[in-house]
Amino acid sequence: MDCVKVSETTLVEEHKFLGARLAPFGGWLMPIQYTGIIEEHLWTRKNTGLFDICHMGEFIIEADLAKSNLEHLVTMELKSMSVSSCRYGFMLNEEGGIVDDLLVYRISDTRWMAVVNAATTNGDESHMRKYLTGTACFENVSASLGKLDLQGPLAAKALIALAGAGIEKLRYYTFGYFTVLGERIIISRTGYTGELGYELYMPNQKIVPLWRKILEDKRVLPIGLGARDTLRLEMGYSLYGQDVDAKTSPLESAGERFICWNKEFVGKSALLKQKQSGIPRKMIYFVADSRRSPRHNYRIVHKGRDLGAVTSGSFSPSLGSGIGMGYVSREVFVGEEVVLKDGAVSISAKVTDKPFYKSGSAKYATCHSRESGNPHCLDSR
Repeated sequence: MDCVKVSETTLVEEHKFLGARLAPFGGWLMPIQYTGIIEEHLWTRKNTGLFDICHMGEFIIEADLAKSNLEHLVTMELKSMSVSSCRYGFMLNEEGGIVDDLLVYRISDTRWMAVVNAATTNGDESHMRKYLTGTACFENVSASLGKLDLQGPLAAKALIALAGAGIEKLRYYTFGYFTVLGERIIISRTGYTGELGYELYMPNQKIVPLWRKILEDKRVLPIGLGARDTLRLEMGYSLYGQDVDAKTSPLESAGERFICWNKEFVGKSALLKQKQSGIPRKMIYFVADSRRSPRHNYRIVHKGRDLGAVTSGSFSPSLGSGIGMGYVSREVFVGEEVVLKDGAVSISAKVTDKPFYKSGSAKYATCHSRESGNPHCLDSR
């Protein structure tokens, strides 16, 4: 039997010390839970949770937009971004499939940071190097840069105690430089939970002291990937490799609002053809009429017809019911009933809008028009 190599973040011994249950995720050994998924989920919604996200990939790109082809690589508009802002969007292949979803930070007029998914880091690097032109300089800093996420309604208070005043001035989807443990680091007001959140980028050699220092605050508990998954699902956020992949287009996955159509980008012609010929499937969101949880690959049945499959499903600790998302091959409207089936298992559910959880502490902006000038450019997921 082949052995699959699993990487470890700098914090793996910290997780073991805290009694975390560890399991492979995206090629990395990661903490799934510490005290329990539901308990950690609810703590993050009410207080603040700390997440080890050191497995994510980070690239630094020195590029003049007019000469580098960087703007051509992503679906969101970069030229309208102000320095110290960040924006979410996609990298596509020529067929319009999602190579990855990512965040791009504008550090200066010509300096950028791209934050990508762990499992796609190597492929993303190859994809970017293939299309970058001119004098663009690309550096993969994933191995030297660690990342911690602090998420929850008390996150700002906990972070001010660590980094000092100024954190509270960060607007949603902006970042700044702050001195923490003697290091000048990037802290962005972003996240993946629907709560007030911050992402801290610290050199790997200081990630352990930073982790320990943050956990000295009684408002903060360590949170595993299990609760991170239920938190993101309650917001209707997609998980790469599960809800979207290289064969999925943003038009299918409800991601059109992260596309700026007034520029050229890889995959644009394929998306335009798809819009013209008709989108073959679309993402829907549903709430079960019980606590029973739909799972990945459960069939979605509407009026007796099998229309598609569940991509993500779980019990929602905040709603007290099963929730999920998946693709269907024909229009199913909000309020209509579906049945989620797997063999003898049958779960009744109702189609709904996202997010499922509407009381998060994060602020969901439509578009900072003073930054983008384009109604299709969104700064938030």
